[in-house]
Amino acid sequence: MIEVTLREIEQWIDCTVDAINLDTKIKGVTIDSRQVKDGMLFIPFKGENVDGHRFVKQALEAGAGACFHQKDTELEEQVDGPIIWVENPLEALQELAKAYLQYVNPKVIGVTGSNGKTSTKDMIESVLSSEFKVKKTQGNYNNEIGLPLTILELDNDTEVSILEMGMSGFHEIEALSKLAEPDIGLVTNIGESHMQDLGSREGIAKAKFEMTVGMKDGGLFIYDGDEPLLDPLVSKLDHLETLSVGTSQESNYNCELRAVNEEGIHFTINNEAYHLPVLGKHNMKNAAMAVAVGRSLGLDYTTICRNLSRVQLTGMRMEQHLTHDGTLIINDAYNASPTSMKAAIDTLSGIEEGNKILVLGDMLELGDLSEVMHASVGEHMHKKGIDYVYTYGQLSHAISKASSSYVRESRHFDDKAELIKALQSIIEPKDKVLVKGSRGMKLEEVVQALVV
Repeated sequence: MIEVTLREIEQWIDCTVDAINLDTKIKGVTIDSRQVKDGMLFIPFKGENVDGHRFVKQALEAGAGACFHQKDTELEEQVDGPIIWVENPLEALQELAKAYLQYVNPKVIGVTGSNGKTSTKDMIESVLSSEFKVKKTQGNYNNEIGLPLTILELDNDTEVSILEMGMSGFHEIEALSKLAEPDIGLVTNIGESHMQDLGSREGIAKAKFEMTVGMKDGGLFIYDGDEPLLDPLVSKLDHLETLSVGTSQESNYNCELRAVNEEGIHFTINNEAYHLPVLGKHNMKNAAMAVAVGRSLGLDYTTICRNLSRVQLTGMRMEQHLTHDGTLIINDAYNASPTSMKAAIDTLSGIEEGNKILVLGDMLELGDLSEVMHASVGEHMHKKGIDYVYTYGQLSHAISKASSSYVRESRHFDDKAELIKALQSIIEPKDKVLVKGSRGMKLEEVVQALVV
């Protein structure tokens, strides 16, 4: 993590520090006064309900090495400790992160996309970590606050920084890309998430493509070659190398699925064989992007193949739990969109033995097309061999209704406890249960009840 003097910070960003404090050293950064450790830099923000400046004195008393403080905001009370006066704490945080990233100077890999960002990030880390000192975004620290905090967690000898970039509207990825200046940028795919803010899949494609704005000249842009919405955007790039990943023969990295079983997926990329210990055909292209990154950084096939076969994904992404009676519970409850829901259906469809049970929650932030998109997920059950579909929430009733003709039983629930009770009454040994919904639905609670 960052460990510098206030003198260095004063040289890096637009701020004012009392001369007597310039040799003070800070180690680490926090925006939560309750998490202050000795020597940390505390950064207060003005929120809608709470002004973090109220906790500056508390942070210093808890051992903070220094605190940012907005120049037009008076100190609420006398404090004993170094203050770094800045015009805007958020902008100063971002400015500090950019300077520190340039100081550490790792290879920067930026990852965005509607689905698969975190899984792809995890796979890239697995591919590279035996050969490089790698640090990746933790959790969902992928926005205008989380990204600079992630950067400031880098050790000064970090060789590769993998930065996930999320967004809900236009210009957000652009700002993050300009901050991080990636050497390698990835767009995993274009889905339907944030449709209510961006209006269309075309709008989503343009927003995700903002990744390229801040990339270093001559950098490598890796993208979904099966997504036609990206083709006209890529064709206009003249400052980057480009590489497509997809199932079409035209893709630079052509992926072909060979087998699916409970041990994961087996596939080829340009006729070279790989195994990924993760369920889901859709993860094949995520893995191929990780392979492309590894190749671009000079790793050979044997190293990449070995490291990919050992990948472990962040929780609630196709996370498998095997109960004492052999029932497989698949927790994919971190988030959901129509694209990822359909991929989950395909995943369950490809697993043999036992009843196939889908537990699906509402997909949020889909805007005016929400009902149509939920229904399209139900229609996707056609000829997939799914036995039971249990849905939960207000919007997912459309999934239940549309799937009723294609499954043995389709039921909708407004109460999570009733859903869990119904599931427990039908699950038999060796059954396969896949749970998925938007983050706000908290369907991991269903998983927790089933794996006890």
